[in-house]
Amino acid sequence: MDQAYIFDREEERQRIEQLILKRCPFLLYGPPGVGKSLLLRSVLSRFQFVLYSEKSSTTNLVFRSLALRLLQLRNPRAKKAFGDEAVIATKSAISLKGIVTEALRQGEYSVMLDHMNRPSYAFAADVREIMGWGSTPVSAVARSCHMEDTGFLQPLYTDRSQRCAIKNFDSATAERFAREIAERARLSATNLNEFLNKVVEFSAGNPGAIIAMVDMAAYPKYRTGDHIKISPLYIDFRMSSGAAQ
Repeated sequence: MDQAYIFDREEERQRIEQLILKRCPFLLYGPPGVGKSLLLRSVLSRFQFVLYSEKSSTTNLVFRSLALRLLQLRNPRAKKAFGDEAVIATKSAISLKGIVTEALRQGEYSVMLDHMNRPSYAFAADVREIMGWGSTPVSAVARSCHMEDTGFLQPLYTDRSQRCAIKNFDSATAERFAREIAERARLSATNLNEFLNKVVEFSAGNPGAIIAMVDMAAYPKYRTGDHIKISPLYIDFRMSSGAAQ
């Protein structure tokens, strides 16, 4: 199955594109498994000037990611400071911060921070410095509408017009998605309709949960002949998804 498959997200895609084109910082948020990063990366493929930091748990990771992207884009300051990618790993965090901040002033860049982990006050101060001194919009991705994982960055995104929600599917859309995913996975069973109805119910419309349960239905431990054992599959899914979170 194609794990990069995006289903029925045109409205959200257009919203993200509009926010990027406005060059204002924004917050993309939604529950785990809803497809935020997948959708975001598909949109960002059209915008080279948006520097995407996939892992943003520390400022050091962020500045290394930004340095690499600036070098790939042949930014003059980055080319002069690094030469090639191997040099980036030898630079201290302070040196990287200075070089990246200077490089950002040489173009109309934007920054997108994904997979944060409750950024500290110092992290937020660095972001404010990028936004102020470098005049670079810094956007972020949060895992819930409560935005706990944005930490000290949360005050930067208080304006509701600068937020974009990626929600679980409604029941009708979730059903269409589940059936299409099952078809793509070539899943068959005598109780397939019952299974997919339960998947929609159990998942609460979460795309990641739907994909995970459809994938699990192909495992021999959840099959008796051509019959899917729904209850054991769901119990194991709940245990594995709970541990992951």
